[in-house]
Amino acid sequence: MITILVVEDDTKLNFIVSKKLGEEGFEVKRAENPIQAFDIMEKTKVDMIVSDIMMPQMDGYEFAREVRSFDDKMPILFMTAKDDIASKKKGYDIGIDDYMVKPIDLVELVMRVEALLRRADIATEKQLQAGNLVLKEEETMAYYEGEELPLTVKEFQILFKMLSYPKKTFTRMQLMDEFWGFDSESNPRTVDVSITKLRDKISAVKEVEILTVRGLGYKAVIHSED
Repeated sequence: MITILVVEDDTKLNFIVSKKLGEEGFEVKRAENPIQAFDIMEKTKVDMIVSDIMMPQMDGYEFAREVRSFDDKMPILFMTAKDDIASKKKGYDIGIDDYMVKPIDLVELVMRVEALLRRADIATEKQLQAGNLVLKEEETMAYYEGEELPLTVKEFQILFKMLSYPKKTFTRMQLMDEFWGFDSESNPRTVDVSITKLRDKISAVKEVEILTVRGLGYKAVIHSED
């Protein structure tokens, strides 16, 4: 299921927008400010963001700029009362994908969301691609140059998560909490062992590398083809 993160400090509007998107078959996560949004994104893979601009702690512009620093493909739609050209230009210059002015027409919002997801190739098939490496989430399968990689479900999930946010560092504790949960036998060493096995299985994949961030954890880097 496609997950949309709604970031809006107006609790009533947040609920209305989230309810409508949920009725259209999307999984919706709600945040009332960007700080809450980042907490959600640490724990959950998000496919699209619908965000207000004027919010406490951090405005939508700064939020979008931060998201773009680690994900340049995430569809971002602003919904805001700011209707001037300068505000729109600022949003598009940062890298947002669409801009709606309040009051929001919910039917139009759904149409725009679906259009952005189609443009991002997310609606048709939830998959990630880095060069000749393809990860298909619905199948929980990874393919390199057309050949299946022998990944376990957990190895696939870890790789999919890391490649969803290339260059973002995941601490050992973050990975352990998400993929091992309350398993009493898991510890940071469990993560290290799993990453070592994953690296070995994708050693032939020239486009992707999992790097150790000393003292913190790991991050995935995608190398472009020369």
